[in-house]
Amino acid sequence: MAASVSPDLRAHLSALFETAIREVAPAAAAPPIVLERPRQAAHGDYACSVALQLAKAEKRAPREIAARLAAALPASPYVEKAEVAGAGFINLFLKRSFKQQVVNRVLEAGARYGTSLLVQRKKIQVEFVSANPTGPLHVGHGRGAAYGASLANVLAAAGFDIAREFYVNDAGRQMDILALSTWLRYLELAGEAASFPANAYQGEYVRSMARAIHAQHGERFRRSAETLAAASAEPDEELRLDALIESAKRALGADFDTIHRFALEVQLADCRSDLAEFGVTFDAWYSERSLYDTGRVERALRRLEERGHLYEQDGAKWFRSSRYGDEKDRVVRRENGQYTYFASDIAYHLDKFERGFDSAIDIWGADHHGYIARVKGALAALGLDPQRLTIALVQFAVLYRGGERVSMSTRAGEFVTLRELRSEVGNDAARFFYVLRKSDQHLDFDLDLAKSQSNENPVYYVQYAHARVCSVLEQWGGDPAELTGADVAALVSEHETALLALLLEYPDAVESAARDLAPHLIAFYLRELAAGFHSYYNAARFLVDDESVKRARLALAAAVRQVLRNGLALLGVSAPDRM
Repeated sequence: MAASVSPDLRAHLSALFETAIREVAPAAAAPPIVLERPRQAAHGDYACSVALQLAKAEKRAPREIAARLAAALPASPYVEKAEVAGAGFINLFLKRSFKQQVVNRVLEAGARYGTSLLVQRKKIQVEFVSANPTGPLHVGHGRGAAYGASLANVLAAAGFDIAREFYVNDAGRQMDILALSTWLRYLELAGEAASFPANAYQGEYVRSMARAIHAQHGERFRRSAETLAAASAEPDEELRLDALIESAKRALGADFDTIHRFALEVQLADCRSDLAEFGVTFDAWYSERSLYDTGRVERALRRLEERGHLYEQDGAKWFRSSRYGDEKDRVVRRENGQYTYFASDIAYHLDKFERGFDSAIDIWGADHHGYIARVKGALAALGLDPQRLTIALVQFAVLYRGGERVSMSTRAGEFVTLRELRSEVGNDAARFFYVLRKSDQHLDFDLDLAKSQSNENPVYYVQYAHARVCSVLEQWGGDPAELTGADVAALVSEHETALLALLLEYPDAVESAARDLAPHLIAFYLRELAAGFHSYYNAARFLVDDESVKRARLALAAAVRQVLRNGLALLGVSAPDRM
């Protein structure tokens, strides 16, 4: 059961309507009961449109059905009255005493308020970030990290068994390019004037790794730049890069793997550290290379072949992904015998479900939209239900400073790292700003706003509400634990009623955010709750002479503080006592 009564309240209200429908329309197929929060308090606490859904089958006017349903609703310890409104809506008004008691329910539950205590017994893997370890994380990765971490927290709060995973792309061409880039910079330090390709990795971090290798190994990896001359003459940039990689592998032999491994370990360690400092941690870091080392890639493709989903053409092996909505078939093994990234992705997703996850959520950059059909198609071809895999897309975040867009290019090394962003605006602002929009919507990140201490800065606005409650309780000087169980009958003003309604709504906000994979709903909710408290703070005095009124108002403030703290924790944002 939920830590609060709110989710149970919805179930209770739905049961009331189901009873009324059986009386008013016994022959009708019962439609789902949808309860919504009216925009205006005058329209009650919940609104139900079930009468409009029944009208066609019953061949009666919706308002007539609504009136009969309202009259047939059983008595409830929570409901004051039901009214028919508009074209046939039924508005429910909760008893004031029930709404007032949410204060004590919040204070009793504490950090558990809004979370489900009924474990869903459903294991969900959330895989996110999964950036190529070819350089420092940039601000684009930051949005995926903040979204994924917050989503995992929300799903866990809703009662699911969550596993957070980072898929390490430690095999394939991009890592080879990084190893080559590092070696070429090492050759420069060793006095070999090797030509450095414009499309290799250019950042200062590459030079830093080269310096570390040179300091540790001296001339061990030095080879004549002439060994690369033929490859450097290739006119096509990408083909030249591939030719240089092959030349480097021939010249270095096993030492190429040493440089490759060094670059991987340095970048992966940096990635782990950066994310941990950002408050983003994982239960598992899964190696792409392990899929090859354990034969999982071969096994997955063999299974597809046995089921008739692979064919050979022009020396390559293809997956019939066009059968599953993809725009064309896809190569899984090239004519040179090398597997594609798609081949390892197929094996990885098969392994997810073989590990016992009921469902999996992949968080990808929006530029991978075209990849969805082929991955889901591969699951279907393997005999798995593709609906068990959900893809959540994250749009890129665009930084603005002084009204000017900050340009970024990963290969050229001209990018703002996540670490630089965190240093400039702080973890809290970065985490909150990243989830202010739905993940698949474009996000403009205003650096100046994120650093400002003003009501226009949403994270400052929410945190300031929390700090304001702390200040009130500090001025009072009593023990906040003593406020639990306070008599809250004095909470009757317009501001107090609005705050009570918002506190009641928090578990619903968590449930909606989990259902829609939308942690931005928590950010929206927190802004609304903060606004409600700021208005209350400006309109009312807390430390009044009337002891019962004072304790009721302080209890309400403490409950607001608890819910602000709970919601901020889901987003990975701190709740400071002072600002």
